[in-house]
Amino acid sequence: MAEDITRILKSWPYNPENSIRKIINPEGTEKIQVRVDQGAFQGILQMELDGRPDGTRPHNKSFALDFYKESLQNFISEKETAEGFSLSQKMCKELFDESRRLYERYVFLLQIQDYDRVIRDTERNMDVFRFVNRYARRQDDRLNLEKWWPYILRIHAVARVMIAAQDEDYDSALKIIDGVRDKLLNLEEMDAEEFRLERKRSLQALEELADELASKRPLSLLEKLRQDLDEAVEEEDFEKAAEIRDRIQELEKD
Repeated sequence: MAEDITRILKSWPYNPENSIRKIINPEGTEKIQVRVDQGAFQGILQMELDGRPDGTRPHNKSFALDFYKESLQNFISEKETAEGFSLSQKMCKELFDESRRLYERYVFLLQIQDYDRVIRDTERNMDVFRFVNRYARRQDDRLNLEKWWPYILRIHAVARVMIAAQDEDYDSALKIIDGVRDKLLNLEEMDAEEFRLERKRSLQALEELADELASKRPLSLLEKLRQDLDEAVEEEDFEKAAEIRDRIQELEKD
């Protein structure tokens, strides 16, 4: 049976600034929709907000990763060791496809500020990265996802930072940025252009985010007093400067 979606398209005119939305279907399940306009081609992309973005259950599990991790545990139970367990090229391809689908979803989730789900999906993809790197049979498969660590670390950190910033916890937000900067700088070097480009881009993006947060963060009492001290000295009001200096010294002792 053919279904014409013209009515839906007309009720949701394309706007590149507002092309993503959440909906709830009649069963009460949340989904995400993306309005698409590619010239003559008009449409709507839809994905699940929870579970696999495509709504499937590979191997009767919520995720292919869950199936293969269970396979590993069964192998260990039988052999009493993980030695000898490996992921074939076909298995890795399935995990790569699942990782890509999660990436496509958290890109949209970030735009609609669903930061908790961004954290959830990036952490699951990190788990995929580690699992494949540890157990893939082929070296090419083991290294296939490693070049994207700078990007996924950045997106995971940005979501955490934005949650802290929403609570006006700017100190925690800035600490998160400092922590992920260290991780990016200490990543093992890779001979991959994607790795180098994404690390440079991520460091720059985090620096800009830190500057933005620092401009919004209220000054602490000590910071305010130091600012007042500079102004008093500049204005040659040395009596006031001495009072402020004494107050700063008292606070620094506490």
